[in-house]
Amino acid sequence: MTSASPTRTAPEGAFDRRLLSPMMLGSILNPVNSSIIAVALVPIATSFGAPASQTAWLISALYLATAIGQPLVGRLVDTFGPRRLLVAGAVLTGIAGVLGVLAPNIGVLIAARVILGFGTCAGYPASMSLIRSEANRTGIASPAGVLTALAVTTQTIAVIGPTLGGLLIGVGGWRATFAVNIPLAVASLVLALLFVPRATSLEASDGAQEQGHTPSLRLDYPGILLFAATLVALLLFLMNVGLAWSPLLLVAAAAGTGFTLRELRTADPFIDVRVFAGNAPLLVTYARGFLAATVSYCFLYGFTQWLEDGRGLEPSEAGLLLLPTFAVGILVSTLTGRRPEIRGKLLVGACVQVVMCALMLLVHAQAAIPFLVVIALITGVPQGLNNLAVQNALYYQADPARIGASSGLLRTFMYLGAIAASSASGAFFGARATTGGLHELAWFMLGAAVIFVAITVADRSLGRISRENRRKAEAAKAGAAA
Repeated sequence: MTSASPTRTAPEGAFDRRLLSPMMLGSILNPVNSSIIAVALVPIATSFGAPASQTAWLISALYLATAIGQPLVGRLVDTFGPRRLLVAGAVLTGIAGVLGVLAPNIGVLIAARVILGFGTCAGYPASMSLIRSEANRTGIASPAGVLTALAVTTQTIAVIGPTLGGLLIGVGGWRATFAVNIPLAVASLVLALLFVPRATSLEASDGAQEQGHTPSLRLDYPGILLFAATLVALLLFLMNVGLAWSPLLLVAAAAGTGFTLRELRTADPFIDVRVFAGNAPLLVTYARGFLAATVSYCFLYGFTQWLEDGRGLEPSEAGLLLLPTFAVGILVSTLTGRRPEIRGKLLVGACVQVVMCALMLLVHAQAAIPFLVVIALITGVPQGLNNLAVQNALYYQADPARIGASSGLLRTFMYLGAIAASSASGAFFGARATTGGLHELAWFMLGAAVIFVAITVADRSLGRISRENRRKAEAAKAGAAA
């Protein structure tokens, strides 16, 4: 592996720890911006006199940009390596932060969120590519500790967002939730330039770097446009569910069909659907990612809005009440991360998720704070288990040569779940986040949670991954002892 620093070399036989800081910081940019907006929606609406239908685009605009950008950026990571994409993403994130601070109206603010969505796309696929590259270099096929650290920072960090957002709003108003991206972008840029190598072992393995060739990629523009058209049509329908908007489903279906046919016929597809068509376990993992994100983000957005509107808490108080979710998620991920039983983690997480949704049906406008804290604590269990297990399953199911694109597509499915959650919150709440609307949202979440349980129980491929992981772990221990 070639290091970006001429005076230091990566340690042999061990993961290069210098990569952890750029990986983790790059990966948190998207989830923290996904969740930090939750407590800022009401202050932004008040500041601009904007209705809820407009502020909802602050959520959906980022998710739409991310859903389109993640597989595209992942494809670029597979071709050009993680360093260039991390640098470009940091620059876009900084620009979005400045634009958000200076935004004179809601339209400019939505544009800033779109740029933010594309800018924060690089972190996760770049990190997964670096982990795979280090696994190739070191010969450690199951980097459980690093995957756990990535899961902790990318998945549970989302819960910090409302707490951080509430504190920032208390200090500097809602614009501070955009300003925080400026120092984060600068730090991400510096760390990527200092520690991320110009070439990784994955790139060198195809011989292109060794021969001095510059990698090239012919972007599949028709495929990208058809993919984007599918997502935009689907998003607009989800944000305006009703008979009048149902033709959008036909547009989404037509664009999706055209996208599939295009990708099957082109030599260099945007997303190689042939690979996914022959990898049913990976497709099920994508479905689990979608369902887990739907439930998680329904809680994050819907429950948080209800705490402010229905329960009458301040934004800072609502953010603090979600801290137990973050703490439990971190604890669960840390304690279980090195264990190979992916299916067991998913089954426990799925069942606890059902319990959490059922408890939300018991909430009322005068609900005691301790009871709400209990719900937040229980939510942390699936937050820590499901996201970690889904990520680990993808790592072993995806083609190593397309780990960037595959991990980016997982994020696409997860953000489609977030879009569905945002749309469901808007549909069930209307103008105010009432207790009745929260109960309707809880029934919706319960349905998604039950489906999650069903497809996990039926998926026998997870057991094979767990057994293989256990065998490799035992072999590694035996080798270390020898």
